[in-house]
Amino acid sequence: MADQRVGLVVGLSRTVGAVVGESLTARTIGSGGLEVLATPAMIALMEQAAYECLHQTLEPGLTSVGTKVAIRHLAASLVGATVSATATIVSVTGNQIEFAVSAREGDHLIGEGQHTRVIVDPESFVLKAKRA
Repeated sequence: MADQRVGLVVGLSRTVGAVVGESLTARTIGSGGLEVLATPAMIALMEQAAYECLHQTLEPGLTSVGTKVAIRHLAASLVGATVSATATIVSVTGNQIEFAVSAREGDHLIGEGQHTRVIVDPESFVLKAKRA
């Protein structure tokens, strides 16, 4: 496998955003009964930020998969709110990348935690999954 760590440095980060629509609410996703940003949707936004952070630096033919999340959802965001998630690399150990992640509605922190991704060869990963 090529040197998968090219460009992966502690401090590298990526921010992505979304507007809270009906499809992202706890009621629609089934994680609760309220019309607010669902925790799984917030986590997905955090994972997207981490994925995009890695994707911009990985050698062609490699990708990453999420393996761990430890998240606190601190505040609700209503339908129509604009939210963002940021993932920042805090350590690189071989093919395992650790991120600090956070979510915000404007300047207000609504979630925070850690996320781990592992760099994989997509073909090998899918073949291994098929055998499992």
